[in-house]
Amino acid sequence: MIKTIWDRIGRLSPNMRLFIAVLFCSAFAQGIYDSIFNNYLNISFSLSSLDRTLLELPRELPGFSVAFVSALLFFLSGTRLASFAMVLQAIGAILIGLFAKNYTITIVWLFIFSLGQHLFLPLNFSIGMELSHGGQEGKRLGQLNAVKNIAAIGGSGLIFIGFRFFKLSYLPSFVIAAVFYLFAAGLLLLMEVAKQKKPRKHLKFYKEYSLFYWLNILYGTRKQIFLTFAPWVLVKVFGMPPEFIGGLIFIGGIIGIVFQPLLGKAVDILGEKKILALEAIILIPVCIGYGFSRSVFPAGIALIITSSCYIIDMLLMTFGIARATYLKKIALDPSHVEPTLALATTIDHVFSITIALLGGLLWMRFDFPAVFLLGASIAAINLVSTLFVRVPDKTGIRF
Repeated sequence: MIKTIWDRIGRLSPNMRLFIAVLFCSAFAQGIYDSIFNNYLNISFSLSSLDRTLLELPRELPGFSVAFVSALLFFLSGTRLASFAMVLQAIGAILIGLFAKNYTITIVWLFIFSLGQHLFLPLNFSIGMELSHGGQEGKRLGQLNAVKNIAAIGGSGLIFIGFRFFKLSYLPSFVIAAVFYLFAAGLLLLMEVAKQKKPRKHLKFYKEYSLFYWLNILYGTRKQIFLTFAPWVLVKVFGMPPEFIGGLIFIGGIIGIVFQPLLGKAVDILGEKKILALEAIILIPVCIGYGFSRSVFPAGIALIITSSCYIIDMLLMTFGIARATYLKKIALDPSHVEPTLALATTIDHVFSITIALLGGLLWMRFDFPAVFLLGASIAAINLVSTLFVRVPDKTGIRF
């Protein structure tokens, strides 16, 4: 089996092999960061739920700026811009680990890290699709996501084992993450830059992509609930330590190794409409589980349900490949894909920042179930919206 996998990798283009290594290094670093960040905040600053919510402003503001920063750096190719994004994440991780002396300065370091993270989000899809051929973009993106899952297992596994058995602390964890981000940046510089056939038009809104923008707005709001409030429930409501969060990411990564390639194939076979509808359908009970398992079931069972919801939600986040392939199929010109993905990231962050603030106020006023009731409502709206998805087949007929 290992020989077969190695042979398949050997048949890939040099750029694809390098990009696989890039995704592995960056996802390994992200697995470390995600496993420790919420507990680091809780232990270092004893944040309230509202304080944690307000922290989403500097964390998500870079997402709003993605289209503008990408436009300013228009002279950089996708891979070079991605390398710059990795360097920003490395710098941010180092500064958070070494110089987070108070809450205010931590916000500055978090902004730097988040800018790099958000710059890479659309590039992750656009570069992956550029390196795909034969109308199998979904399959290829699913395989690349599987690579990221394997790497996330390594990163979260390092935190789980290191904190539990070797007294690993937060500072070296952030440093290790930064080193892997720098590895990724260097690998991106080794990738051959494709010649740009047409100049990329940044900051231009196309009415033909209106549904795509809307789907990303809905994704941005549901994503924010998962990123901010789901782990915060585990940390604040259930009192779970870093190794527990790392363990959940580890389990999700194991499942994702098999799940991601299957999801990618399903996108190619079933189409984006059915996959995006399935995402919305599953998300509704997940939100209900987050919000109400603690009040319905004993604490132990409620923790199992909430943890299961976290893992399922983590898998649902990867359904974004269907939105990316949907854009590529409806794009008026291939040069529109990368800047439109960047603009969609900016648009969805306007709403994700809003939902973070609204969620914090709901948590403070009505407790955490209200946040996830809002999430279930967003999922229902998303389900209705997917009914309007239409993509052209090879003959140009939309279905």
